[in-house]
Amino acid sequence: MNSIKCCFTSSVSAKLLYDFLTAHLKKLMSDEKCSAEKVTEMEDVITQMDNYTQQELADLFVKYNVKSPSTGNDLTPPTSFNLMFQTSIGPGGNMPGYLRPETAQGMFLNFKRLLEFNQGKLPFGAAQIGNSFRNEISPRSGLIRVREFTMAEIEHFVDPNEKVHPKFSNVADLEITLFSSKAQTSGQSAQIMRLGDAVEQGVINNSVLGYFIGRIYLYLIKVGLSKDKVRFRQHMDNEMAHYACDCWDAESKTSYGWIETVGCADRSCYDLSCHSRATKVPLVAEKPLKEPISFYLNVVQFEPNKGAIGMAYKKDAKLALEYLAVCDECYISDQEKLLSEKGEFSFETEGKTFTLTKDMVSVRRFQKSLHVQEIVPNVIEPSFGIGRIMYSIFEHSFHIRQGDEQRTYFSFPATVAPYKCSILPLSHNQEFVPFVHQLSEAMTRNGVSHKVDDSSGSIGRRYARSDEIGVAFGITVDFDTVNKTPHTATLRDRDSMRQIRAEVAELPEIVRDLANGTLMWAEVERKYPIFEGQETSRKE
Repeated sequence: MNSIKCCFTSSVSAKLLYDFLTAHLKKLMSDEKCSAEKVTEMEDVITQMDNYTQQELADLFVKYNVKSPSTGNDLTPPTSFNLMFQTSIGPGGNMPGYLRPETAQGMFLNFKRLLEFNQGKLPFGAAQIGNSFRNEISPRSGLIRVREFTMAEIEHFVDPNEKVHPKFSNVADLEITLFSSKAQTSGQSAQIMRLGDAVEQGVINNSVLGYFIGRIYLYLIKVGLSKDKVRFRQHMDNEMAHYACDCWDAESKTSYGWIETVGCADRSCYDLSCHSRATKVPLVAEKPLKEPISFYLNVVQFEPNKGAIGMAYKKDAKLALEYLAVCDECYISDQEKLLSEKGEFSFETEGKTFTLTKDMVSVRRFQKSLHVQEIVPNVIEPSFGIGRIMYSIFEHSFHIRQGDEQRTYFSFPATVAPYKCSILPLSHNQEFVPFVHQLSEAMTRNGVSHKVDDSSGSIGRRYARSDEIGVAFGITVDFDTVNKTPHTATLRDRDSMRQIRAEVAELPEIVRDLANGTLMWAEVERKYPIFEGQETSRKE
């Protein structure tokens, strides 16, 4: 739990203060008395806004004399705050607990079982969806900034020495708008790049991360986000999580500006290493050698002075020694650097804090002959904010019919539209009922969600009602359906409002294939006759 708490402790009350500073600087820049040199300086500050540390941000507030935008009062220096919600566990409430800030940690705790499910082989992935909780400093903007939200996360475990995805070629030719950290700090704009080129040039750290960026992009477009309103922004140095090798956010352009919808991070071995130290259970995968011979492995481990630690911590010394025994190479190297620079380092285990000096511990490096290599896997993590994706779909899919501002509709892709089709009898005449029942039952058999709208009102008005809730297609049972053989009905496409006519028995399967994406509307128009009827010649 301590490792999670560290992950989600914010270094700066950042977002709100960045907004204050940006608004203040733009106001200063609009003053005619502001020199061109000063304008350039403030533009550079705005460009690198997300890259400032807590102290740098405090200094900028003093330098530009930033006041509260609502009251005009002075602002206190930025302070750290914990993004996790703390609660009490147990009948006496004596044990502190935290509401989870992400769904990922459950998968890390179950790593050994997940590895077993995959026959002990890397790479493999796991996925989970559920509610998460964060102490949002300023909840607002509907689904955008909330304290409780639904997350869907994937943890893809991979050998750190083999970060090459075998299916990367499937997405390498995608052209995606990328906003690299270099472009952000230099004031450049985002650019469209071929995904394969971005990996080859080192803009994206490795092809496994690149593969998931490509798949995230395809997913967002498929569920209804506009291509020209989606970009991937790389985290800058100051906002990059301390455990991440590289991290990109899929951002969606909305009326609230660019908002993060999906994070895709290379979290290295941080999580498994933290849980290993806390539980004293090695979370590793075994890699069989290509040749059945031993090889020499470079080993890095702590070399504790048990006597010195025992003198300093008495009965608690055992806890410290157990902790040191399970530390991984990354952690050991970091602490070795602290020993060299400061002469000591500290850690916490079992609720107790230990500070070790150079005379208590050293770092030993040696070679060890092994037949099986143990690996602490790295993990690539795509993390989806479901509420933000849904909001983006609503906004990107909302349209107004040309020439009629009263007619609005949602252009949800058929694959995600709640209703794929509406069935609309043109009359309440009882002769229409058997055909409506036939279509409805066939739709159910084909797994097509649909609605029957036999309410009063013109067919145009009922089309408009279906469009307003994003129903992708509409079947109209009219008098020709009843009176002529073979029995046919019209099928209408929501976005183009174009219609074709086909036999009643064929329509459910046509709608099913359209909804599944295996059939395109243009193909339907080529195969079936265009129907010029109810709504093409007049406004409804």
